[in-house]
Amino acid sequence: MLKILKNRFDKEAINALPVVSFEGPIHTIISEEEADKAVDFLLSHPILGFDTETKPSFTKGRGMNKVALLQVSTEEQTFLFRLNQIGLPKSVVRLLSDREVLKVALSWQDDMRQLQRRKRFRPGRFLELQRYVKYFGIEDLSLQKLYANVFGKKISKSQRLTNWEADCLTEAQKRYAATDSWACVRIFNELHALKHNGNYVVDRVEAEED
Repeated sequence: MLKILKNRFDKEAINALPVVSFEGPIHTIISEEEADKAVDFLLSHPILGFDTETKPSFTKGRGMNKVALLQVSTEEQTFLFRLNQIGLPKSVVRLLSDREVLKVALSWQDDMRQLQRRKRFRPGRFLELQRYVKYFGIEDLSLQKLYANVFGKKISKSQRLTNWEADCLTEAQKRYAATDSWACVRIFNELHALKHNGNYVVDRVEAEED
């Protein structure tokens, strides 16, 4: 079946789409031992999706909080590393520095800068999804618009400004965080397949003039 992509995706149109969220197993990592096992498992996969969450700061002049959560997904499972509780263990640094497994993320350089506030490391093999989609002529680069464009479904952003340093994350927070990293690997896998089979067209929408 021919897939129709758009160079631009109307934000208003997203509101009418069905909501999607990650429905697979979510593992919350709160110890170095758990992190070691999780990293070994993740590095056995060829492609991973990455994202981070940070507690928002609403106090003027306080500055940005450190990254509280690192989400890493396969297409089937997601691991949530609670960095505000465990810091950046050696195993997580090994994951971030790995140069074999492809890691797909959105605005990953910003995430790396924030992660390095916890510990310095050299980033490994990361793919910038915003750069990759330009091959298809896609110009709207937010994760929500990309997912809507590729799959015709809406990712909810309702949990984005919640407290990511809470003692216990809510199920809604976990599902939201897992969806963002899972969406990255899903979008890449779909576009990668389309790139190789050529079974797509791009519907060009001109930008509205002010």
